[in-house]
Amino acid sequence: MTSDIIRTTTIEPRFALPLEQLQRDCFPTLGEAELMREEHFLNHCRLFPEGNFVALCRDRVIGLGSGFLIDFDFDQAQHRFQEIIDGGYYSNHDPAGAWYYGGDISVHPDFRRRGVGSMLYEARKGIVKNLNRRGIVAGGLIPGFAAYKGSMSAHEYVKRVIAGEINDSTLSFQLGRGFEVRGMLDDYIEDDASDNWATLIVWDNPSFKAK
Repeated sequence: MTSDIIRTTTIEPRFALPLEQLQRDCFPTLGEAELMREEHFLNHCRLFPEGNFVALCRDRVIGLGSGFLIDFDFDQAQHRFQEIIDGGYYSNHDPAGAWYYGGDISVHPDFRRRGVGSMLYEARKGIVKNLNRRGIVAGGLIPGFAAYKGSMSAHEYVKRVIAGEINDSTLSFQLGRGFEVRGMLDDYIEDDASDNWATLIVWDNPSFKAK
């Protein structure tokens, strides 16, 4: 399998059902209520198709980078995943929003470490630059915390990941893509591996121009 047959494209209704299965393949530790389904992806197609990206290997759906625009208030940053994404429907999308909120980055386990995640992050950055938005904000899970939660707090774990002392499959990757941790999100999502914690991660658009 070669990288030249893997590509990203914007979401279409025909991808909605395969994307539901992709959620189950990618997130086995998530609670059932946290997984997005076909009807959610159909809504993404309606609200903001140009900002939701699917990775394909030939015709097979192997990845997703989804999100929406919002005016994120960093002074009131604490939030829960299901609240901000409106149960997966992304109904909080504001076409004039200053920030792109990253709802989901997922890559099928068979295709990890092949550059698919990087392609999806770059697609997100591309739409942010094209629309002249301030950047990307998201709640980043810390799945590697599962092996450490009996010996340290989530805050200590994240500090050590940032320092490079611990590698986390998700957060370390995001840091490598230029994101910064701006805080911790308590009770963000029902996820055993992350013990329901997430990091508030931010990528600032270097080409943003204030109007």
